[in-house]
Amino acid sequence: MATAEIALPQRRPMRLAGVAEWLTTTDHKKIGVLYIYTTFVFFLIGGIFALLMRTQLALPFNNVLSHQLYNEILTMHGTTMIFLWIIPVFSGFGNYFVPLMIGARDMAFPRINAFSFWLIPLAGATMYSGLFLKTGSAACGWTCYTPLSEKPFAPGLGQDLWILGLHLLGLSSIMGAINFLVTIHNLRAPGMTWFRLPLFVWSVEVTQALVLLASPFLAGALAMVLMDRQLGTDFLGRGADPLLYQFIFWFYSHPAVYIMILPAFGIVSEIIPVFSRKPIFGYRAMAFSMAAIGVLGFMVFAHHMFTTGLPLALQEFFMTTTMLIAVPSGVKVLNWLATLWGGSIKYTTAMLFAVAFVLMFLVGGVDGVFMASLAVDYQLHATYWVVSHIHYVLFGGSVFGVFAGLFYWFPKLTGRYLDETLGKLQFWLQLVGFNVTFMPMHFLGLLGMPRRISVWGNRPDWELWNLVATIGAFIIATAVLLFIVNFLISIRGGRRAPADAWQGNTLEWATTSPPPPYNFETVPQVRSARPMRELRKAQV
Repeated sequence: MATAEIALPQRRPMRLAGVAEWLTTTDHKKIGVLYIYTTFVFFLIGGIFALLMRTQLALPFNNVLSHQLYNEILTMHGTTMIFLWIIPVFSGFGNYFVPLMIGARDMAFPRINAFSFWLIPLAGATMYSGLFLKTGSAACGWTCYTPLSEKPFAPGLGQDLWILGLHLLGLSSIMGAINFLVTIHNLRAPGMTWFRLPLFVWSVEVTQALVLLASPFLAGALAMVLMDRQLGTDFLGRGADPLLYQFIFWFYSHPAVYIMILPAFGIVSEIIPVFSRKPIFGYRAMAFSMAAIGVLGFMVFAHHMFTTGLPLALQEFFMTTTMLIAVPSGVKVLNWLATLWGGSIKYTTAMLFAVAFVLMFLVGGVDGVFMASLAVDYQLHATYWVVSHIHYVLFGGSVFGVFAGLFYWFPKLTGRYLDETLGKLQFWLQLVGFNVTFMPMHFLGLLGMPRRISVWGNRPDWELWNLVATIGAFIIATAVLLFIVNFLISIRGGRRAPADAWQGNTLEWATTSPPPPYNFETVPQVRSARPMRELRKAQV
């Protein structure tokens, strides 16, 4: 027997509480739902920005957007997708499911948890407000490189608002990281040892450690830019080392790539065993590989700077570590495939997204190994190859992981299933649209098309691929709209789900759907890495 829980009666699907209750809640589950809803709105905004950019780039000498507006939209697209969508949406999943998975009643610091969430819409509003100023919003790219972000080149207030918004997001992330780490370390149910933790909880543990260690560096870099702009200091402008900002920025921003992908690793590691009807292959190797990625993530950041004139010895070191970090990632891919091998696979929509995640992440990872080579990076740096690479990792990886998690956990969130027919149609549209959009960018990069340009022309060899990529972007948009339709239909009229909707392995399936405010009637007693499986066996 794995836990002291027994099968509980069904709860009615979630009803919207009063507005005041949602605005003042400290319940980790409601805060998790707020995270997911809010960040999905930001995802839609970022997607609109992407469609505008692809429309501008579809044809040569296009003039849909001015050069300045294109730069502003490009900056806000990257900022939105990274800081307002991918990073916080995984905090939403973590808020809802980490306490349930470890048998806790709530997060360690509920009020700090609520405060961390409410900083996110405030930060988004702060950054977007620059779009309504006469001087415009930030327009130097999501990286905010100096000297482009210094006062002489970005005199408008929009750049300052962008920095302030990111400071608010950083504060939210740091407080959230402390909350997650304390929760996981101190509130685990009796018997929930480290090697009985669900792999999603392992992924959150490593992710939040990265957030806690890396975020202060971004805050420091942005503070120097802000002081240069407003107080007349010279940390990064007028005679300062132009590489100083890049070193500090990438010391945060490459670990941020793993902050954005590790929780998706955890989600997929929960889904594949459930729908393969097998335990995860190499549980400890999966846990240790996440920790290894977290450590190595701080040792590869300067591969973004190979073309900036770094000493050759330093370039060789970062080339080696960049290739080395592919090893723990390869371990994960191998273990996912080994879990699938010989399994009794059920291709639900969640499983389809999980399998596609593995394949798309593999393409993005192989891209990265190519670019780890100094000779290759010198040729492809700042081309559309890089755009394709990062989107295969963060869209084909992270966003596919998000949708896998939404389809997998929607029954627990609402007590209803999402429609599988609409879900599978969305999946195939999204998979095809994604590859139609971003695979041609490999070819554009090899043909020398630079990233971040707003107009191009006199290059017949670019015309077909740019048009194809734009068509693909609108196919992705259609898939996302289909998900919204599916959600709106299913939230009220979807098929009712039992407490254990998928015959899962972890403790969130031991309570009702949706769970009560107190999560569990009694504290679970854990004796297995798959407590729900053991519980079902005991009830036979």
